Amino acid sequence: MTYTDHRTMRRALNREIVGTLGLLTDEHDFRAMRRYRSFVFDDHGTYLAHVEAVLRTRALQGGRTTLALFDPEEYAEFCAQRGLDPDSRAGRTRFTAELATTGATVPYEGQPLTDLLPVLVDEGVRHATWEYATVLLARLGACPSCGEDLGREAFARASRLLARILDTAGPGSLHLVCSVSGPPETLVAVLHATDDGGRRELDDTEVLEFTTVLAAGLATGKPGGLVMRITVPGTPDRVHGWRLRARGPEPLTAGEVFDAYCTDVESGDPIPPEPNVDYCEPPELGEDPGPTHRH
Repeated sequence: MTYTDHRTMRRALNREIVGTLGLLTDEHDFRAMRRYRSFVFDDHGTYLAHVEAVLRTRALQGGRTTLALFDPEEYAEFCAQRGLDPDSRAGRTRFTAELATTGATVPYEGQPLTDLLPVLVDEGVRHATWEYATVLLARLGACPSCGEDLGREAFARASRLLARILDTAGPGSLHLVCSVSGPPETLVAVLHATDDGGRRELDDTEVLEFTTVLAAGLATGKPGGLVMRITVPGTPDRVHGWRLRARGPEPLTAGEVFDAYCTDVESGDPIPPEPNVDYCEPPELGEDPGPTHRH
């Protein structure tokens, strides 16, 4: 049955908001939910328009709403595990409440939904990357010779390495990217560190995600890289890089950093260097003690 009355649709959405609204961001996920008779929308564009109207109304009434990525496959699994009927508002509400505490979320602050959707998708990718890296570390288990938790040790090593990088970078705001090759896919984490002239400001969530991915690279020995860009007003940006290896980071030469930045990843063709950017060897990080065991 198709509902065309706008007020009916908005009332349906309002009944399912529990402070957090699970949002279907793309057509594929939207189509997956249409198999449920209790899901009242038949067009993704119309659905998004009504979501935005409800969000604006709640904001005008003083309500605060958080958006979460609603994944139909995870929803079906959630209902099956808890014996819930997936074709019900109650099932969707329970799942959305779970997303509010465990999933990727962003607050609605009056911005257009078209601006918020890519932010929410990016947050979902970050969250999934962190979860996968966390599981990867947990599955390493204990060292067979000494019994030490390999994932915990790798995380500690990554924390010390990140601290050394921040300490030796010198003044300026930092943009760091850590990548670790898959399978199933490459893990990427980004960390921003703003410099207010006295101390660097870091986001705790970014630090956790970045350290976890870095630890996964150190623990598994899979090919990876670490790039740092330093910005100081009035001077060219400086770009440094390292290869990630199980024994620790290996510094890239200035030429290797230049080649990495000035080569198209897809085609391998050279691309023009950015203006006002210097490609440099990284600062000396000091000795990395490496893992305390051999396995």
